[in-house]
Amino acid sequence: MRLSLIDIGIIVLYLVAVAAIGLIMKNRAKANKEAYLLGGNTLPWYALGLSNASGMFDISGTMWMVMLAFVYGLKSIWIPWLWPSFNQVFLMMFLAAWLRRSNVTTGAEWMLTRFGTGKGSNKAHSIVVIFALLSCLGFLAYGFIGLGKFVEIFVPWSFVQPYMPFDIPAEFVPHFYGLILTSFAVFYSIMGGMASIVWADVLQYIIMTLAAVIIGVLAVNNLQVAQLNVPEEWKTPFFGATLNMDWTGIIDEVNDKIDQDGYSLFGIFFSMMLFKGILASLAGPAPNYDMQKILSSRSPKDAAKMSGFVSLVLIPTRYLMIIGFAVLALLNYNQLNLESASGIDFERILPAAIQNFAPTGVMGLLLAGLFAAFIGTFAGTLNAAQAYLVNDIYLKYVNPKASNQTVSRMNYITGIVVVALSVVLGFFAKDVNTLLNWIVAGLYGGYISANMLKWYWWRFNSSGFFWGMLAGIVSALTFPYVFAGTLDLYYFPLLFLISLAGSIIGTYAAPATDMETLKDFYMNVRPWGFWKPIAAQVQADYPAIKENKNFWLDMFNVVIGVAGQMCLTVMPIYLVLGMYTELMFSGALLLVCGIILKKTWWDRLPNDKPGFATTLKKTLVSTHS
Repeated sequence: MRLSLIDIGIIVLYLVAVAAIGLIMKNRAKANKEAYLLGGNTLPWYALGLSNASGMFDISGTMWMVMLAFVYGLKSIWIPWLWPSFNQVFLMMFLAAWLRRSNVTTGAEWMLTRFGTGKGSNKAHSIVVIFALLSCLGFLAYGFIGLGKFVEIFVPWSFVQPYMPFDIPAEFVPHFYGLILTSFAVFYSIMGGMASIVWADVLQYIIMTLAAVIIGVLAVNNLQVAQLNVPEEWKTPFFGATLNMDWTGIIDEVNDKIDQDGYSLFGIFFSMMLFKGILASLAGPAPNYDMQKILSSRSPKDAAKMSGFVSLVLIPTRYLMIIGFAVLALLNYNQLNLESASGIDFERILPAAIQNFAPTGVMGLLLAGLFAAFIGTFAGTLNAAQAYLVNDIYLKYVNPKASNQTVSRMNYITGIVVVALSVVLGFFAKDVNTLLNWIVAGLYGGYISANMLKWYWWRFNSSGFFWGMLAGIVSALTFPYVFAGTLDLYYFPLLFLISLAGSIIGTYAAPATDMETLKDFYMNVRPWGFWKPIAAQVQADYPAIKENKNFWLDMFNVVIGVAGQMCLTVMPIYLVLGMYTELMFSGALLLVCGIILKKTWWDRLPNDKPGFATTLKKTLVSTHS
């Protein structure tokens, strides 16, 4: 075992600190469901932004991105658009403010503000709850397996087994390690709710930033005494129709990895990724920890600031660490042991690089930071799952008049149940990539159509939402078998069309949503899109309310925001690689983007409060009485 007493001490100190945060926040979280699930809407936007960034800095995702940087170099900056990573820009520019204006606790509760109550709306509400719980369980299991694979490299079972009263089959050792560290995330998140998650995430961000700087410096120092031997195309983010990256004679096995990934036709791959990413971003956040952080903000203005702050604090820090590890691994490839039962496992680059290159103390800091990343992601996702179970099932259908004490007890129970189910799911999943593909391609592939239409088309109703989601999810989960061996991105257009057809047919198979519900939604959220009939009705009743005509401005800001986000991505890479001309050009472009957005976004942020329609109606009633 490579861990020294100093390393172990740093890790234990971190774990004790997060447990203490949970205990400190326990009493505050007991006040009511909003205090537990949303931090009482009192948390500052910068803390929520740091927390959201920390939640995205997960072990499994970082392992995957280090592998991408190792294999694809600067072209790897585009591949996270699969998620898509630029959805934070859409949230920053308009969608976060729209979502916060709804003044709800969960995404499923949001459905009631958009579609009203009744049989049809309950179906839409139910399918969102099911979707949210499945995606939360998938993400929890995904992190659980990634953590286990990571820990196994540093603490081999052969070291632990003599002290244990039982033995474990080799394939389940990662699951055992994941289970042990999961218990810390369960403790502080269940005890302290959203507030403890946010402040523990802030601690995690500080640790990860220190670790990223150390790894970046180590990589720079190594490059001063050794030369990077990579294909020429590795060093540029620009590309043509094909990837044109040949590792022959350098590290031949990487060519097999590129063929296996299916990214060789990079031009087509990029086009499909952009098409899917724009649609997914327009659909808004999925019902997970990202949405819960937005709903936890104090106001629509804070929600927008928080979403913008995420990219600013997450991307440079994360990519400094990613390129640092990729460079260290490339310079010392022969020292890495990446062999697995199925051949070379490039996902093992990150832990193998830490094991080989991090000095004593630094290794403890890195592992504490990466464990923190797992625990933060796990806790945030767990909080989202609890929100749906307690708020959208227990309080809606089982016990609507539950006391705060009962709600608090249910939060504890549901947290334990969700963790148990995710652990079981983790035992059945083959590896990290299997779960990532199931979540991104399966669940999220079916999510896009219905969730896009709900924001922008007034006639879209709960029936359309239900059938669109159902058609999309069923198709997404069966297509991998129908189109076996095909990259999921390439059959996404067919998946989208089937989901879109289900949405439109379902919409016209049922009456439009109640006019009062639509008017309240429009007054609260004030979206742009196909809302003219509703805007006319609202303006007839309330002439002071203006139609939202910011579509072109928002889209312009999105383009500028994505350009700025990509500058934040490449700058730490250029810094580590010593490409100073490119670094200065990217910095200048980032400055220009910042100046533009100061005028077109920051200075125009909304100052309204959530629940505008309800407040306005109460004011009018009191005035008339």
